[in-house]
Amino acid sequence: MRLLSVNIGRPRPVPYTDQADGLTGIGKEPARGPVRVSAPGPKGVGGSGLAGDAVCDLRHHGGDDQAVYAFAREDLDAWERELGRSLANGCFGENLTTDGLDVSGALIGERWRIGPTVVLEVTSGRIPCRTFQGHMGERGWVKRFTRKGATGAYLRVIEPGEIRTGDPIEIVHRPEHGVTAALEFRATTTERELLPRLLAAGPALHPEALAAARKYVAARDR
Repeated sequence: MRLLSVNIGRPRPVPYTDQADGLTGIGKEPARGPVRVSAPGPKGVGGSGLAGDAVCDLRHHGGDDQAVYAFAREDLDAWERELGRSLANGCFGENLTTDGLDVSGALIGERWRIGPTVVLEVTSGRIPCRTFQGHMGERGWVKRFTRKGATGAYLRVIEPGEIRTGDPIEIVHRPEHGVTAALEFRATTTERELLPRLLAAGPALHPEALAAARKYVAARDR
């Protein structure tokens, strides 16, 4: 398991975002050399966990629990076959393009050591948005991405440091609860009856997903 690329995005104007300044950093490209990774701060204040990577819409993106976004090259390859066009590393807005790792099947709370120092922890899947659809230029993209359910994973930074293309990835902790990023995604989008299952992941789960699961259970048990 290794990093095929570490991707960062610069702010650029686009017509398909509702961000007030019309800017997005979703178009990411592989970085040259090492990239510093650290916790960016709480959502709404902190942006990306990668130095030099832009998060323009702090309402919905960035922050400690969405500091890094990873997507598997194997899933990009599957989309290439379905869409009939090439998809470069970083084109889904992912910071990390991985090889040999089932990213959507990673468990909430699973920890990865990347390179000699960095440790990241899986928090949730990625919910597609209007900006993602505009960036891809594919009709019905949000529904198609949701239906496939290969969401990739958001991660928080447990131990900061530097990473670079080619770094090995090692799973150093794997919980036993069975709640994957893909399951979390289904529970918070199309299959809300699965929300109670998310509680098994506890505080490792993205706080917004954890709150949604608790609210669902409380309403059900009234």
